[in-house]
Amino acid sequence: MRDTEFFLSWMAATAAAVEREADRLTELDSPIGDADHGNNMLRGFTAVRAALEADPPATPGAVLQRVGRTLISTVGGASGPLYGTLLRRTGKELGDAVEVSDEDLRGALDAGVRAVAALGGAAPGDKTMLDALVPGVAALTTSYGAARTAAEEGAVATVPLLARKGRASYLGERSVGHQDPGATSSALLVAALADVAEGSR
Repeated sequence: MRDTEFFLSWMAATAAAVEREADRLTELDSPIGDADHGNNMLRGFTAVRAALEADPPATPGAVLQRVGRTLISTVGGASGPLYGTLLRRTGKELGDAVEVSDEDLRGALDAGVRAVAALGGAAPGDKTMLDALVPGVAALTTSYGAARTAAEEGAVATVPLLARKGRASYLGERSVGHQDPGATSSALLVAALADVAEGSR
């Protein structure tokens, strides 16, 4: 079972990963976006870290809903609403339970990913964060390590894709050959989850 401390650790690990990879995320965003994804995500997760440390929520679901609200209010561009929707919906699905099973978490994350797809009107193959999230969450049925690998491979697999959604879609064929920054940051979120889960066994 996964308690509130587990979820706080997951968000702290995600914040650390975003801080570490912010420059790379912005570099990936430069040719196909507004060259601000790394900075936006860093601002958002810096605010997340401060919010959780100042007043830690009491349940796993409350942790993710707080994070989602914080990202919506602090992250610029489309990323704030998309990440906010992912985590708020996941948290809502977890309800008020003080501990959740791995199966509960998988189901909640799946609902969160579906909410992102509905909000953005995107599907796997459109060169978005869903290209990492969908395979990553699906692979949770195997293991956390498999989820990390699937999300990372999904992000890399966006390189040859033609962007069909978001800012990159305006570039048409010029979007081909670049790794999607949203898929890359989503893979960091999944990898952080796997790192914390594997460390807490």
